Amino acid sequence: MKKLILATGNSGKVRELDAMLSGVYEVISQKELGVNEVPETGLSFVENALIKARNASKQTGLPALADDSGLVVDALSGAPGIYSARYAGKGASDEENLQKLLSDLKRNNNDNRRARFWCALTFVQHCQDPTPVIIQRGWEGEIIDEVRGEGGFGYDPIFYVPSHGCTSAELSPEEKNKISHRGQALQAFLEQLKD
Repeated sequence: MKKLILATGNSGKVRELDAMLSGVYEVISQKELGVNEVPETGLSFVENALIKARNASKQTGLPALADDSGLVVDALSGAPGIYSARYAGKGASDEENLQKLLSDLKRNNNDNRRARFWCALTFVQHCQDPTPVIIQRGWEGEIIDEVRGEGGFGYDPIFYVPSHGCTSAELSPEEKNKISHRGQALQAFLEQLKD
């Protein structure tokens, strides 16, 4: 089975991607191989994902898959966006980021709670791959004021999924992987591999 490095330090993303790629690739997290993370200096999810994938591939010599994703909230002009993991500051916890988001929405005094998780997935065969695979997918929902559910990570406990009548954190991991932004992007990636 071919080896693939996952270019992320986020343990929640590693768990999700590893579960979805099982049987297709032997997945190795960049942490296992001691890959030094690189600053995400891009201005979009795609740019940041490419930076991470090329960095992991360069340091390991393996094909690399990177995901840059985050929450885009309409009432906050797209924030936290590419800064989702550090919305409350560098090194902020999931809980701190979540509470800052709720506080900003309350201060904004806007009834629009529409939001989407966005995922840019990039795959490179090698660090200088001139034709990276780039896939983007979104997952529509709404932000609620109360934390609900024990699953997932990040903003999942306040991301309400109208089609399922619950938050992302209340979905089983299997169901979330089927319908989430990351799940949709990875399914499209696997379809492209078949072609």
